[in-house]
Amino acid sequence: MTQVLSPDETRRYARHLVLKGVGGSGQQRIKAAKVLVIGAGGLGSPVVAYLGAAGVGTIGIIDDDAVAISNLQRQVIHSVDQVGRPKTESAKDFLAALNPHVAVKTYEDRFAHSNAQDIVRDYDILIDGSDNFATRVISADASEQLSKPLVFGAVSMFDGQVTVFLPGPDHPKFRDLYPVHPSQDDLPSCEATGVIGALTGVIGTLMAMEAIKLITGVGESLVGRLLVYNGKDARFNELRYG
Repeated sequence: MTQVLSPDETRRYARHLVLKGVGGSGQQRIKAAKVLVIGAGGLGSPVVAYLGAAGVGTIGIIDDDAVAISNLQRQVIHSVDQVGRPKTESAKDFLAALNPHVAVKTYEDRFAHSNAQDIVRDYDILIDGSDNFATRVISADASEQLSKPLVFGAVSMFDGQVTVFLPGPDHPKFRDLYPVHPSQDDLPSCEATGVIGALTGVIGTLMAMEAIKLITGVGESLVGRLLVYNGKDARFNELRYG
């Protein structure tokens, strides 16, 4: 469905409108898009910020956590005066201040098998910015079952990774990349090992970029390719899978 841009939106998105490959039709697709962001933390923050700035018409945000002072080192959409509030509400306030043309739906719940399909079916694209492997499995299952594209990212200490999963039998699946699902107890947590704050900005912004590419049809997405970033050495490597 064609989404007409208002005069304010035409001024706001001027740099997109003159950009070859996006233009007016691409911006209309961005406005029509519905994107679900799983997690409003370190990765979800830059994802929400850049999708909102780009003018994604509907952004869903699911997170059952509240803002803590220790989040502020990397979760840049939250501020000191939001500590103790649900992250979904803090994120909604951030988007309202950034771009009033974006509709925001919030879910103050844990993303689980019991609610995943009911939530996901209303969206065009999923973006998994969660911080645990169990949730990533749930988002991957939901994207496959409902034939929704999934943008995936993860960070730990100084390293991060990004990839994209597309529906259909011709595209690699989450289980092609992770055939063995490790126990959560065997994986290092952010609380235990730490994470450099700017890393979440690098990876989260790449995730937002992949989502915008999917929406507009510009470029080649990271399907079947895992982009790995080593922050200490400032190196990107690419691993093919599937």
